[in-house]
Amino acid sequence: MNTIKVSVQTTSNPSIVKFVTSSFLTNYNNYEYNNIDEASNSPLTQQLFHLPFVKKIYISGNFIAVERFNIVNWQDVQNEVALQIENYLNSGKQVVIETDKRKIPVSIYAERTPNPAVLKFICNKVLVNTIYEFDSIDDAKESPLATKLFHFPFIKSVFFDANYISITKYDITEWNDVATEIREFIKQFLENGNSVVSANATSTKEENQKQLDETFETYDDTSKEIINILEEYVKPAVASDGGNIQFKSYDKDSKIVKVILQGACSGCPSSTFTLKNGIENMLKQMLNGKVESVEAING
Repeated sequence: MNTIKVSVQTTSNPSIVKFVTSSFLTNYNNYEYNNIDEASNSPLTQQLFHLPFVKKIYISGNFIAVERFNIVNWQDVQNEVALQIENYLNSGKQVVIETDKRKIPVSIYAERTPNPAVLKFICNKVLVNTIYEFDSIDDAKESPLATKLFHFPFIKSVFFDANYISITKYDITEWNDVATEIREFIKQFLENGNSVVSANATSTKEENQKQLDETFETYDDTSKEIINILEEYVKPAVASDGGNIQFKSYDKDSKIVKVILQGACSGCPSSTFTLKNGIENMLKQMLNGKVESVEAING
C-alpha cells in the first residue's frame, strides 16, 4: 500500500489553506462542513473540528480546504494540521462515509486571482465536465447559468471549469461591492436544481478529448513536445488561478509559440510577465533552442 502524502497549498484567501493529498479522498463528491455536528459522516472532519481555530472544512477530489478563525496564523499551525491529516489517511480510515442518499448542500466561496478584474467562485460540487467560456449573452445560449449572469451589467465574461466559475467584470464596479451578491446568486441558482449548461451543449469532455487527440497527431514533433509541457507543467498552475492555456501554433522558422489564454488569464496584467519569465523560459530550457518567443492570444 502506497503511503499517502499531504502538501500545503496557500490560496488567495489568507483564512483558507488547501491540504492537497497524493490520492483521491471521495468518490467524485464534494462536501462542506460548518461545524462538528454537520460532520457526522466524516470522522476526519470531526477530528479536525477539535482544533479550536478550525472554522469551516471543504473536501473535494484530492484536497481538504480548511478555513480558520483569526486566532492563529496558518504559518504557525499548517504543518501540524498537514501531519495530522496525513497520519489519519495512512491509518486506513474513511475520510467520508458516503451514501447515495445524502443530499449535498451547495456552497460557494470566492477566491481572488492574479487578474484584479476576475474573481473565482468555487463550488462544493462538479459543475461541468469540460471547459466553457462565454464572452457575451449571445454566446451563452447553451448555458442557462451564464445567460443569467450576463444580466448583471458589470459582467464581461464567464468561464466554467470543473468545480469553479471565473467571472470577469467591467471597471464600472469593484468586487468588494458585488462579490457577495454574485456568490449568493450562483448558490441559489444551483440549489434550485438549474443546469449550468444545457443537456444538448455542443461540447463534452469525451468529444473534446477525441478532437484534441486527433489534432495532436497532425502536429510536428516540436509542437507535440510543447503541448505536453503545457499540459504537465503549466495548465495545473493556471487552473489554480482560475484560468486556462491552450496551444495555438508553432512556427519552426521564427521559433514563435502562440497560446490562447482563457478565464482569469485572459487580459491579466501579470500574464505578460508569466509568459516571458515563466512559460517562455521553461520552453527555451526544455526544448534546447527550438523556441525563441511565446505570444499570447486572449481567449
